[in-house]
Amino acid sequence: MERGATDMEDMQMATTLFAVSFRQHDEIAEILASAGAGAGWRAAVANDADGLERRFLASRAAVALIDARGALDDGLSATRRLGGIVATNGAALLVLVSRGDVEAIGEFFDAGATQFLASPASDGELVQALRFAGRYAARASGGTIDRRAIPGASPFDRETGEARRWIVGRIAEESPVTVVLVALSRLDIVNAAHGRPAVDELIEAAVLRAETVARGAIGVDAMVARLGGSEFVLVIEAAGAAVTAAITALDAALARPFAVANTRAVLGCRFGVAQRQPGDDAAALLRRASEALAEAKASDGSVLHVALPDGVAPIDALAIDLHHAIERDEIDLRWQPQVEIASGKITGVEALARWNHRVLGPLGADTLFDAADRADLGIALSDHIQRLVLARAVAWPEALGTLRVSLNLTAADITRPGFGALFLARIDESGFPRGRLTVEITETGLIEDLAAAAALLAELRGAGCRVAIDDFGTGYSSLAYLKSLPLDYVKIDKALVRDIDGSARDRVVVAGAITMARSLGLAVIAEGVERPAQLELLAAGGCSLYQGFLLSEPVGEAALLELMARE
Repeated sequence: MERGATDMEDMQMATTLFAVSFRQHDEIAEILASAGAGAGWRAAVANDADGLERRFLASRAAVALIDARGALDDGLSATRRLGGIVATNGAALLVLVSRGDVEAIGEFFDAGATQFLASPASDGELVQALRFAGRYAARASGGTIDRRAIPGASPFDRETGEARRWIVGRIAEESPVTVVLVALSRLDIVNAAHGRPAVDELIEAAVLRAETVARGAIGVDAMVARLGGSEFVLVIEAAGAAVTAAITALDAALARPFAVANTRAVLGCRFGVAQRQPGDDAAALLRRASEALAEAKASDGSVLHVALPDGVAPIDALAIDLHHAIERDEIDLRWQPQVEIASGKITGVEALARWNHRVLGPLGADTLFDAADRADLGIALSDHIQRLVLARAVAWPEALGTLRVSLNLTAADITRPGFGALFLARIDESGFPRGRLTVEITETGLIEDLAAAAALLAELRGAGCRVAIDDFGTGYSSLAYLKSLPLDYVKIDKALVRDIDGSARDRVVVAGAITMARSLGLAVIAEGVERPAQLELLAAGGCSLYQGFLLSEPVGEAALLELMARE
């Protein structure tokens, strides 16, 4: 919610505050409305963690306030999610903790907090702390704060101001500049098994690998700067194909296992990329990269998001390029492992399309199909991806020869006359066994003609394929689908899974969906599983399979072989 106030008289102070509170009572907004009114604060208050990064970026706030009193774990999680963005954008992050939790300040600092306040004794004390944070943000955005001078800072923390000045210098020289923000994932597993020192060691090792890539692997001038929490930035004096090569090298370096506590750990990572456009200054470039990283974090299928220029209609621009993408063989695939919860074994994969754009780098399936729809190439693209998936899978080595393959069909496929016979002939021509193929249909692709969808799925299922309904729980007719369609699997959407370890209501909803599906004899696959606590709750509820970053992001064949070998 938004609460207005007058403009601040002190222009060094931030006028916009993004507050995160896990309390039912909106205490922060009331304090600002009373004691802070004279200072001119304008606050956006978030009472849950859903879409936190995107909401913070949209608020354009210079100060973030996280109220961790009585909610230490939630507060630390929120700090980790915002810490990198705060560091990148030159903002400030003030954390409120209870006096009994002051020992946790070190963890919050490592996650990206810049200021702390323990159990404010008065409303005025909080307002003064916010005033100080606002001045900190004003200085940080100008690049004058040196985090290396702060006691306890990591030796790999380079001041964000240095990265800003680096960018400003290249812009002044009219040189190409690209910002690649990187967020590491799966660190919670390492923390649970080996503790926080091991996590710190892993992050430092990842930054060192990035610095090695920047120094020698990409052949252009570059620098690496550590941000808050598990995020860092690679800034490159390049554009186009050189950026794609740099991201590929960095992705490969971070995909290699890390040694930690006498064992090996494999980290996941997501990328947000922005290339300098005419009129961009350093702040605009970093902001667009932050927005791109937030989009990548919100996606279950795409680990990389590229920001297009402000004011450009992204799909219109991409639709033109897509006409040549298929003939240039720019469409590639990634495989999202599906894991049997009871055994921990990978039993199948979902095929996900990826567009290796010549200028923008890798783009995810959502962007690809949106561009195809705009260019009236949806059917041609779907046909191409189906052939590509079947050809790749039939050529797999023996180690992958037992995996099921899930292939997504589009709404246009469902309504095409004679598509069932065409699709089955395509499978047989490829040589891939029908019995190892699962076709997935999204709820949104079924709404227009449920009867046609049911007839097509019955035809495919009768021919030996299996059928799954994808993103279950996000549409308006979920119960009708369970009643009317011939299904083998139900895939619980990541939006339902995301908060089951934090919200009792979400747990009830997911448990209800699993119970309904199982009572109809359907197997349940949970999407977007990232944390061990989520998996434990899903297993207790009767879910049989999962996919998500807890095991792995979508990978190529070589990485998939390594995952199978580790089993």
